[in-house]
Amino acid sequence: MESGVSIEILDLRHFSAPVMRAVLEAEGELWRQRLHWDYRVSARLLMQYLDSHMLPGFAALEAGQITGYVFCVYEESKAVVGDVFALRNHGPVQARQLEETLLRHVLELLQNSPHVDRVESQLLLHPAGAHGQVFREAGFDLYRRLFMVRKLEGFWGTPVPAVPAGLELRPWRDDDLPAAARLITEAYRDHPDSIINDQYRTIYGSLRFLNNIVRHSGCGDFVAQASSVMVVRQTGELAALVLGSRVSPESGHVTQVCVHPAHRRHGWARLLLSLSASSFLRLGVKEVSLTVTEANSHAIDLYRSEGYDCTHIFDAAVWERGYNV
Repeated sequence: MESGVSIEILDLRHFSAPVMRAVLEAEGELWRQRLHWDYRVSARLLMQYLDSHMLPGFAALEAGQITGYVFCVYEESKAVVGDVFALRNHGPVQARQLEETLLRHVLELLQNSPHVDRVESQLLLHPAGAHGQVFREAGFDLYRRLFMVRKLEGFWGTPVPAVPAGLELRPWRDDDLPAAARLITEAYRDHPDSIINDQYRTIYGSLRFLNNIVRHSGCGDFVAQASSVMVVRQTGELAALVLGSRVSPESGHVTQVCVHPAHRRHGWARLLLSLSASSFLRLGVKEVSLTVTEANSHAIDLYRSEGYDCTHIFDAAVWERGYNV
């Protein structure tokens, strides 16, 4: 490090939650400022894993204090770099350098693990390009993603949908999970997002994705009232869905909106987004966010027409053994 401060990079599993608290609290404040997200739920989950000494990753130790960390999770032959963060004690440049050091350690670990064939990462908190060089040097492909926000002030209330007789629009139910997994797999076939997140490519993977969102607070607290499905009456399959979570008392997040290819160009995505926004408004939420890949220009046009503005851009990174050069 340029400051000349001696920093050790150690296995994250050597540490328990109490010594990580200051780092997680500082990171939570940055999540609040930059994205209006309450990071405390994620921090509590991380601390549970830390106390079990089962979270793979690395920690930076400076003068006996943890000043940064990076962690990953394994999903069969895939690994996901979940987060990296360093305290801003010595300024933003020093913090970025320490985060890059931590990233290099975890990427080297994963790429030299024979059971890992794919590595994904979406560091939502960090602006696009902040750590792009580290990923590129390691052979990753990068994809820019937009964080878009819609203010609900002035929203005029619940739309009145005109749904054909062959379709039923209703609130989300827990038993919709299998049909939703089938819908996501079809909706994202040959889609840019299936390159970034390979869970979308199979029903099994889509079901894991949905369970993480709906049952395990993988992206805020799931809000069933802000989630709707459109059902094909004859088959019981889903034609479209929107899922919403609450990421802070005043902020909602659309975790998923998709339409089956056979039912596109009828305005269902626009309708579902409006219904979700209306439900969030009734719950006291003042803004709704979502993320979208920059290459998905049609979706971006839709979101902008619905009042969403891009407030942040971040990188998604993907590496596959024998593919990236």
